[in-house]
Amino acid sequence: MTSTATTHEAREHARAQDGTRADVQQTVPTATATRVPDGVAPGEMLWEETVGAGGYAVRRLPRGARLRLTDRLGDTSVQLLVFNAHQTTERLNVADTVKIQWQAYLSAGQLLLSDMGRVLMSIIEDSAAGHDTFNAMSNLRWNVEKYGTGSVHASCPNARDLFAVALTKVGLERRDIHPSVNLFKKVIVADDGSFTWHGDASEPGADVVLRCETDVLVAMTVTPHVLDPRDAYTVTPLDVSAWRGEPTPPDDPIRTASPEGHRAFENTEDWILTRAEEIGR
Repeated sequence: MTSTATTHEAREHARAQDGTRADVQQTVPTATATRVPDGVAPGEMLWEETVGAGGYAVRRLPRGARLRLTDRLGDTSVQLLVFNAHQTTERLNVADTVKIQWQAYLSAGQLLLSDMGRVLMSIIEDSAAGHDTFNAMSNLRWNVEKYGTGSVHASCPNARDLFAVALTKVGLERRDIHPSVNLFKKVIVADDGSFTWHGDASEPGADVVLRCETDVLVAMTVTPHVLDPRDAYTVTPLDVSAWRGEPTPPDDPIRTASPEGHRAFENTEDWILTRAEEIGR
């Protein structure tokens, strides 16, 4: 083993790591990304990262960008927050996302709607077995009671405190944490209103691809779902990729699938046009 007993030896050891890659890290520069989709030039990549168990990530993405979340090993659990990048008081509203679309079970063709009646993101591909819009993210008390520990730097970090750290890095605060959607863990509502846990029945490599319908700020944590019945803190890494793409055209089938969705797209584009006019003055 290389000695790090002196400053000189520690420096040489650190420099010797150049070019090595950890299993959990961000790819920098993104032009060297290895998970480039077919038809996408390496220079169009915006983000590539593997978020480990108990980890978090936060990023701004432009309108038209595609965000792919991949359950590499088949047992990840992701809590996702979405904000309007230019007006962060506007953010994902899970209740409106469910209510306006008459659908509580997210999949391809569904929209992530804001509290202003606008589309933040749309789901354009989904090979996962299911997701959850009903349950909250974990917090410190929940994790301590279940796992015996739950702070950010402990072995079983909770989602809410991880989000607090992530949002601080982009100028937001704990009060900006809003209800998330829970991806890759399927929960069904029974006839009596109770929740039925289906867990992660997805095959390893299942993914969700979302399209940014305006400039957005996304934040995510990779922590066990609060209904996961397993006693151990069990969750596997998440692969994240994002690349540039074209904004949604007027005849896009997701845009025109329902009158409610079409109106939400119109609201979004009106806001984008108004903002562009204000900037141009």
